[in-house]
Amino acid sequence: MSSDAPELLLAHHLKALKLPTFLREHQKLARQCAVEGVDHVRYLARLVELELIDRERRMVERRIKAAKFPAAKSLDSFDFTAIPKLNKMQVLELARCEWVDRRENVVALGPSGTGKTHVAIGLGLAACQKGLSVGFTTAAALVSEMMEARDERRLLRLQKQVVGYKLLIIDELGFVPLSKTGAELLFELISQRYERGSTLITSNLPFDEWTETFGSERLTGALLDRLTHHVSILEMNGDSYRLAQSRARKTANPHQ
Repeated sequence: MSSDAPELLLAHHLKALKLPTFLREHQKLARQCAVEGVDHVRYLARLVELELIDRERRMVERRIKAAKFPAAKSLDSFDFTAIPKLNKMQVLELARCEWVDRRENVVALGPSGTGKTHVAIGLGLAACQKGLSVGFTTAAALVSEMMEARDERRLLRLQKQVVGYKLLIIDELGFVPLSKTGAELLFELISQRYERGSTLITSNLPFDEWTETFGSERLTGALLDRLTHHVSILEMNGDSYRLAQSRARKTANPHQ
C-alpha cells in the first residue's frame, strides 16, 4: 500500500460526507496543533468549528443568491442622516428579524428615490443572515410572472413557492397601475401569506392612493386590512436619497 493511500482514502471519504473545509484544512491544522501540543480532541473540535463556520457562510450565500436581490445593499451603508424622518432605531430593531418570526409585515412609504429599496434589501439581507428564506421582486414583475403562470397552468406551483418564503419583499408597488386580473392575483397572494409569512412592501403612494393601483376600493380595503393587521410602517418622506448620494460622491471625487 503506497504512503499516499490513506490520504487519498480520507479525501474520498471527506468528499462523500460533503466536508470540504475538513478536506482543505485538516493537514494544515494538524501541523499547527502538533506545534502547539494540542491533543486530538481539541484538534477535532477546531476542525469541526471551521466546517460549521464555513457551512453557515455558504448557506447564507445560497439564501442571498436565491432571494434575487437587484444589488447587495446592507443597512451599514445606508445614510440615515439623509432621510431624517426615517426612524433609525426602528429599522435597526427590524433588522433583528423578530417581526419575521412573528409573521408580521412592514410597509415603507415615500416618494421615489428616498432609499426604500436600499432599506428593503438591507432588511432582506439581515433575514438571510438569520437563516430565513427571502424572495425579492417588484410588484410589476410579480404580477407579470403570476399572469404568465396562470396562462401556462402553473399558477398553483408558483403561488406555493412564493407563499413559502419566510419574508417576501415586493418593491415599487404603485409605480404602475395593475390590470383587474393582476390586482386580483396580487391580492390573492398576499391573502395566502396572511399570518403564514412576512411581507415587506415599498410604495411611492400613501395608503389612501392605493386604489389607483388596484382599481377597486373594495379590493384595496380588503388588502390593507390583511397587510396592516400586524404592521410596522417606515415613513421615508424627504429629499431624494439617490440624489444626495450622487452629490456626495461627486463632492468626494470632483474629477469623476
